[in-house]
Amino acid sequence: MIQNRRTTFAMILVVLFGTVLFYISTDGFRAFTSEGARTYQLMKNKPEVPPVTLQDSKERTYTFSEFAEDKYVFLTFMYTNCKTVCPQLELNMAKVYDLIPSKYLGEDIVFLSISFDPTRDDSDTLAKYRTYFGSDGETWRMARVKDQKELDVLLKELGVVVIRDGDGNFQHNTAFYLIGKGHLLEVMDFTKIEEAAKTIITILENEGGES
Repeated sequence: MIQNRRTTFAMILVVLFGTVLFYISTDGFRAFTSEGARTYQLMKNKPEVPPVTLQDSKERTYTFSEFAEDKYVFLTFMYTNCKTVCPQLELNMAKVYDLIPSKYLGEDIVFLSISFDPTRDDSDTLAKYRTYFGSDGETWRMARVKDQKELDVLLKELGVVVIRDGDGNFQHNTAFYLIGKGHLLEVMDFTKIEEAAKTIITILENEGGES
């Protein structure tokens, strides 16, 4: 009888200890996967967007901060040779764009798709690619960061994982990013279009109420 109680007590301790370790290792049960952990840390730290220089589909060159000009930036990362998730990502971005009231576009928020394949995705390539998704090249621009070191820092700061597969393609994670005042504000599931649009509109409406 005593032995059974000791065994039960020991099992309870093991379960409790394991639960505590799991709680700590998953940031309070928030991160059950590496991607979940990465997103949680990004939202917790809200990193600043590092200084990078963009070249867009119209061959214009400017810094990210010059493009944003105190506006919110709705951001995706892609490459034009992608045959898997990137086309769907940009199609979903177009749907979010269409849900944002036109009064905000270009005034309070701008959309930006950045290629992480700057060698192949030059201005001409981006100019053609953006037409597939209805990007106007102004309130929604497609651009590249030509300087690979700058690009690598940007991807690292925003938690974008990009791995070359050796055949000219990339394995990468995918999300919507919302930037405000030079800092990451939100990382959103790119499949949840209406939720992303609602989040943006709520922020823009609140911003307008404060002014």
